Amino acid sequence: MRSTRHIDRGNSRRWNSLKFGAALALAALLGLASVAPTFAADCNTDIIKLTKARQAIIDKLNKLVAATPKHQLDPTTSCGPLRELAAAERALVAYLTKNKDWCQVPDTAITNIEASSKKTATVAGNACRVAEQIKKSQDALGTGPALPHGPL
Repeated sequence: MRSTRHIDRGNSRRWNSLKFGAALALAALLGLASVAPTFAADCNTDIIKLTKARQAIIDKLNKLVAATPKHQLDPTTSCGPLRELAAAERALVAYLTKNKDWCQVPDTAITNIEASSKKTATVAGNACRVAEQIKKSQDALGTGPALPHGPL
């Protein structure tokens, strides 16, 4: 039986392309183990640690998307995790750039991850800016969260 729920395919495609790009970058990085087996253990351990932290944040964002009726990220709830994701991707880029020769990371892998990191930072900035505007408008209208009244 088919679901009759409306799914916003535009956002779903963008999110899937972000996940696909990240998966390609991870596959390229993990493929390095066969290129340089002597460096693979240290590099892969560090890279896997960084990518697991990144993936945990992506999983958190996916849960936020699944919890909304239209399967879209809510700027107010996704601002923090998106900033965390941007920071995790910056850490991965920094590690790969610093250890490029030692880990034998191809330039294309670093370029792809840098592009993904910049895109994530842009999305996080936009989401946080919108969340801030929503909060300001709620405060101006008095529809924000209720504060305690009376003597404290």
